[in-house]
Amino acid sequence: MSVELNHTIVAAHDKQASAQFLADILGLQVSPRFGPFIPVPIPNGVTLDYMDTAATITPQHYAFLVSEDDFDEIFARIQAAGLTYWADPSHRRVNEINHNDGGRGAYFDDPNGHNLEILTRPYGSGGD
Repeated sequence: MSVELNHTIVAAHDKQASAQFLADILGLQVSPRFGPFIPVPIPNGVTLDYMDTAATITPQHYAFLVSEDDFDEIFARIQAAGLTYWADPSHRRVNEINHNDGGRGAYFDDPNGHNLEILTRPYGSGGD
């Protein structure tokens, strides 16, 4: 059986600004509007489709596995944007990164309160 995640919808109060925020931080491109969605394609074939809502947004978690070089570039953009970042999902270790599984990781929030994560090693892949 072959099953792959193709896309997911990300709730936003301003879909264009939210999609552009993610694209700018990760070094990606925003695709043209598709119906009510503003898509941000991720290089592994998954698309995050931003959609406006007036309702209260329940924050979700989106983790992005990146190379060591990409981590450096993305992390530099996080810092240049003046974003607060954390080493842990509970947001206790402020302005620190983690070294889980011998890699590096950091958490930061998007404009809607979604918890975004960049990491260089999948959880459980080894290391400390």
